[in-house]
Amino acid sequence: MTDQIDGSQDADGAGGEEGTTLGPIDYLAVEFPGGRLEGRGLAALLDLVDRGIIRLLDLRVAKVAEDGSAVAVELADLDADGTIDLAVFSGVESGLLDDDDVAESATLTAPGNAVGVLVYENTWARPFVAALRGAGAEVVASGRISADEVAAALDDLDGGQA
Repeated sequence: MTDQIDGSQDADGAGGEEGTTLGPIDYLAVEFPGGRLEGRGLAALLDLVDRGIIRLLDLRVAKVAEDGSAVAVELADLDADGTIDLAVFSGVESGLLDDDDVAESATLTAPGNAVGVLVYENTWARPFVAALRGAGAEVVASGRISADEVAAALDDLDGGQA
């Protein structure tokens, strides 16, 4: 796991090795109602890291005050239940995520809640990217379609075939 949770990457997340092929880099901003983080999400994140599917590059958590400002939270026992919630991720900072990014994410979150922002590499895609580059190809664009949009489109398709 420590190979995949590593705060020592260069600013581009490539690490120190010459010619390192990276998978796509993504970010997520997640709102936690009442500032409560439950173990299921953290367990799933650890599982993805342990299986080498992703490499965590940055993880920051902030509580959103009533005035909308973001206050950084130490990655430890966030919910004060006596168990260390995010200590395994302490020090995961590649430099890709800064205070402005966390503050911007906090604007998407209701006061009294917390926001977690993570940046990760899709390590599962490294062989595919390497093969493309080896053949002289380059990825020129990528994007995301929200799961809600996909579900709505699929529902529309199912409804049209009935």
